[in-house]
Amino acid sequence: MPNEQATADVNIHLRARPQDRILIDQAAELVGANRSQFMLSSAIKEAKAVLLDQTSVYMNAPAFQKTLDWMDAPVSAEEAAGMKRLMAAKTNWSRG
Repeated sequence: MPNEQATADVNIHLRARPQDRILIDQAAELVGANRSQFMLSSAIKEAKAVLLDQTSVYMNAPAFQKTLDWMDAPVSAEEAAGMKRLMAAKTNWSRG
């Protein structure tokens, strides 16, 4: 199977202070990337971290057990209707 890289088809433009550009260029050079590669990689890592932070749930043991019990219970009509609405919703990242 040939090793194919997807071609980027969207431009992202931003303004930066000169000292920030120098800092980014120095870091990019250290990892063997150009400025665009470094910035995109860094932005993707941060975006994933932000999204993961929004989906992580922290709780004590009793609350965790209560959640597990709720998840194991049969779905109520209200929950089923809510899930149907949720699955039908359009997300910002899927809109084209």
